[in-house]
Amino acid sequence: MQPFTRVTGPAASLPGANIDTDVIMPKQFLRGIDRAGLGDGVFFDLRFTRPGEPRPDFVLNRPEWTGARFLVVGPNFGCGSSREHAVWGLLQLGIRAIIGTSFAGIFADNAANNGLLLVTLGPEAVACLAQAAADPARNHLTVDLPPEVILPQDGPEIRFEIQPLRKAALVRGLDAIGTTLDQAEAIRSFEAAHLATNPWLA
Repeated sequence: MQPFTRVTGPAASLPGANIDTDVIMPKQFLRGIDRAGLGDGVFFDLRFTRPGEPRPDFVLNRPEWTGARFLVVGPNFGCGSSREHAVWGLLQLGIRAIIGTSFAGIFADNAANNGLLLVTLGPEAVACLAQAAADPARNHLTVDLPPEVILPQDGPEIRFEIQPLRKAALVRGLDAIGTTLDQAEAIRSFEAAHLATNPWLA
């Protein structure tokens, strides 16, 4: 996983409530045997017409939001099915963090396991950031994970909280397997001691 420490870039506002994983990653993009090309599928029906032409009115197709690194979203983002492809595609598109008031549980777990930072804030803070993200003159912000702060382009810093273990994994770029292997020496020591006191297990 790519470590997340301090990231700066454009933020785009997607204020609708209950944007589900079928909207984030439509089912036709789930047929591959690997993760290739999933960035093309993100918000496909919102980004493109049926013939595949970009919709000029969709925020991520507008030049002011080219290279967006953050999404400011409505409540219950990522609800619906458990497809991990939604997170993979968002990361491939270049999204590093999503800011909202609430996220679906399985989506949040998939995000944590793949290095996508989810920031949960109160409605007033999210509304403020969404307003800024919708304005191309002030849509840049910085998310600094170690001190847990968001630095808007033209406003006061906004503090957030994240579980310490999840934060440590994101900062170091460790997935669940990497986090486990980080304790490999302690695991081997436990195994040796356990087998020494319970030799019949060998």
